[in-house]
Amino acid sequence: MLDDADEFLAGVQASRPLHHPWVTPPASAEAFAAYAARALMPDFEAFLICRREDGAVAGVANLSQIVRGLFQSASLGYFVFAPFARQGYMTEGLGLVLSQAFGPLSLHRVEANVQPENFASKALAQRLGFRLEGFSPRYLKIAGHWRDHERWAILSDEWGRREGPGG
Repeated sequence: MLDDADEFLAGVQASRPLHHPWVTPPASAEAFAAYAARALMPDFEAFLICRREDGAVAGVANLSQIVRGLFQSASLGYFVFAPFARQGYMTEGLGLVLSQAFGPLSLHRVEANVQPENFASKALAQRLGFRLEGFSPRYLKIAGHWRDHERWAILSDEWGRREGPGG
């Protein structure tokens, strides 16, 4: 992952208008190194979503707060880089992440928390089979502000009934 730092940081820089106010990704070499180090922890999985034809980094997905035992659950976070937005890369990439989550990682539940006004992110969650479960006021602090979120979730058996990424 560290080999992709320059490309990742260029994508973050080019995507600031797209990402604001939804997400604040690592924007410096130090912040990216900390992100890569976090990916080595047992409760966190990081995925670079890359374009098949040339390996360009199109976006990022994380499974965080992975809880084992009786819960077998994780939170999904994701963002696309501006040059690749609305081209289907995130639908395909997150489909692969969910296949990993419900396959080798043996998770039962994946939850995505999305700000209500982030219509593109909510549409992506719906395309992947997530269902709306509820609303959490002032749930996450993003860009210095506590922001409301909708809770979207999918269970392993729901994913297993799908034909694969995208339906």
